[in-house]
Amino acid sequence: MSRGRPHHDLLITTLKPALDRLYLEYELGRPVDDPVQFISRYEDSGDREIVGFLAAGLAFGRVASVMQSVERVLAVMGRSPATFVREFDPRRDARAMDGLVHRWTRGADFVALMIVLRHVLRDAGSLEQFFAQGLATHAADVTEALESFAVRAGRMDVRSAYGGPDVRQGVRYFFPKPSSGSACKRLNLFLRWMVRRDAIDPGGWSAVRPSQLVIPLDTHVIRVGRCLGLTRYASPGWRMAADITASLRRIDPDDPVKYDFALCHLGMSGACRFNQPRRVSSCPLDGVCRPAPRRRRASRAPSARE
Repeated sequence: MSRGRPHHDLLITTLKPALDRLYLEYELGRPVDDPVQFISRYEDSGDREIVGFLAAGLAFGRVASVMQSVERVLAVMGRSPATFVREFDPRRDARAMDGLVHRWTRGADFVALMIVLRHVLRDAGSLEQFFAQGLATHAADVTEALESFAVRAGRMDVRSAYGGPDVRQGVRYFFPKPSSGSACKRLNLFLRWMVRRDAIDPGGWSAVRPSQLVIPLDTHVIRVGRCLGLTRYASPGWRMAADITASLRRIDPDDPVKYDFALCHLGMSGACRFNQPRRVSSCPLDGVCRPAPRRRRASRAPSARE
């Protein structure tokens, strides 16, 4: 953690066993709905990374809505999503996406996304190789690689999906940049799924190391992270995501983001009683948290894993 932060190494030794127990509790099979489940339907590595990107890209809003939206998109894409992307022709296939809607993402945005992904696969062969083109050999984390990934994807011509250059191009929402202050939650979620491998994350990529990942920052991770004293920031964004990750890297330097799934679903389950009297708390991390002063309101956090 950063110099001057009140949680010193002695508390880290207390926090690590608690987080490890929580991680194992979820890894060993606590049943939860999560869009990572879609990846396991496919055996082909190309299909898995396309499905992972779509599922992570739509992971904002209520879980039930996310799961339904991913199902609808995959139904349009058929047996092999990677083949669908490689052979995508807007003139032939755009109509099949007319009815797709997920919150503010509309059919034209899905068409544009297919065009971008088609260019990626044709130019680099896979999402992994396209991402790796922006990853320096000795990069400490994925910050610059994410920036490069989003910038290069943003240069691709998607005017045919929108009918002109001046139309709001919602596809850009799939490619946020750290430089804009965005936490890039959904891209970091996709990377977690592709890079890590355990009972939760399927893995498959080798170009990125687990130690380079940044935590997917959402409402629940923000709340639990502040409660545990993992960040000095009050406002959500890239700096907070990097700060929480740096704290977790002190606990597990090789795999700091291993705790993300458990921390997120702990918050989603309502077990974390952040800023509430201890007598009503049944949180498995009770005793190692540091409630924020009650007179300070938490800054507005993203409403979902954005």
